[in-house]
Amino acid sequence: MERPDFLEGGEPARLIPVAADGSREARAASILLATLLGVPPFAKLMLGLLGQRLGSRAGLSCFTEVVFCRNGSAEDRCRPDGLILLDGGRGRQWACLVEAKIGRAEIDAEQLTKYLALARANGVAAVLTVSNQFVALPTHSPVKLPKAATKGVETFHWSWMSVLTNAMLLLNEHDFERPEQRFILAEMVRHFSHASAQISSFDRMNGEWKDLNAKVQAGARLAKSAPEVEKSVAAWHQESRDLALLLSRKLQRTVRQRLSRAHAADPVQRVKDEAGDLVSDHRLHCTLEVPDAAAPLQVTADLQRRCLAVSMALAAPRDKQRASSRINWLLRQLAKADPADIHLRALWPGRAPATQAPLEKLRDNPALLEAENRSLAPTQFEVLLVRDLGAKFTGSRTFIEQLEQAVPHFYEQVGQHLRAYVVAPPRLKREEAAKEEKGEPTTADNERILDRDGSVEGLPEPQTGLA
Repeated sequence: MERPDFLEGGEPARLIPVAADGSREARAASILLATLLGVPPFAKLMLGLLGQRLGSRAGLSCFTEVVFCRNGSAEDRCRPDGLILLDGGRGRQWACLVEAKIGRAEIDAEQLTKYLALARANGVAAVLTVSNQFVALPTHSPVKLPKAATKGVETFHWSWMSVLTNAMLLLNEHDFERPEQRFILAEMVRHFSHASAQISSFDRMNGEWKDLNAKVQAGARLAKSAPEVEKSVAAWHQESRDLALLLSRKLQRTVRQRLSRAHAADPVQRVKDEAGDLVSDHRLHCTLEVPDAAAPLQVTADLQRRCLAVSMALAAPRDKQRASSRINWLLRQLAKADPADIHLRALWPGRAPATQAPLEKLRDNPALLEAENRSLAPTQFEVLLVRDLGAKFTGSRTFIEQLEQAVPHFYEQVGQHLRAYVVAPPRLKREEAAKEEKGEPTTADNERILDRDGSVEGLPEPQTGLA
């Protein structure tokens, strides 16, 4: 692997790097980049997240601790942890700087700005950061940057946990043509799963979380631009992404967070919008989409009530006319669920108010969920897990611990058992089909308009009285 001419220094990425004990970031970046080189399916997956297609004829090169020939003045010289070069053929080339952080170290806005300027000066298309910070999409950055800094250069971000989760999913789902590729990827997963690699999930809310809760409980007026509001929303966004990764690892399927197009395109606007929602209703909310599940998981943290709620909504079966039939249809699906903290809510047509009751009581008396107007039938059901956390809600660590216990528990007890209702197709009546084949009159042939006296056209007059 030859070093490109525009680099003054740099080494090919190694799976077993020789680095000083203090160069943890360089070692982690080298292992990651070498795995991209050695496992094409992994490279195809991860680079695809950056909008790059890795075809069969594409050439991939990765270097670590690179020094560019055009690198500014001596005092401003910087050395990124890595460089990815993709030769797509027909003169199409793409280059990306890589900066990695390990443990509690976070991406620094000033350092990232320098790397963006370095990339722009050398015709490099993008800068990729990798850290334990979480973002909703790889196109988002964990730090705020002025628009001038990103002009002409794209920014991307991977959390180490997302790298690890994607690798684990690939090991579970992909049929590797060469066994050494599976071995290399499994070794990378083993390395980054060890505590010494310092790869961590999101385990605590921001430092202002407790103060924010105290203000909500005291009825203080909140401003959506206040640091405690914006930082709490940003921390919630990281935790929302971590929840999706947590469920992905437990289910061995990719769980995604649902975002509107506007929020997917502009993470800064997303923080502003949801900060406004937090100020107005004192709630944080996210939606997780599980493949093939009956409905998305809705996760809500209510700062006013200091409780967590996880829920799924299902349309009621429309071909069942009675309310009891629709309610029993849902209860049968939850026959094996642990009823603790599980509630069912029914929505009704018109202005009829919603009804709600605990699952444990509904098993003995389904009528508790019915509306006052017994002629109505519910149109939609919601199944909710509601946890009142009390003082645990305000703790930056205990809040995350309780949330990451509640969401998988709800899916295990409820989500994996729910099925959306599907109307059964009409069945052919065998007796009628046989009559039609023999040329005998069928029920359809005999159904005629009733005469005034009650007789049916084509049939004998009905007999009245005793024989």
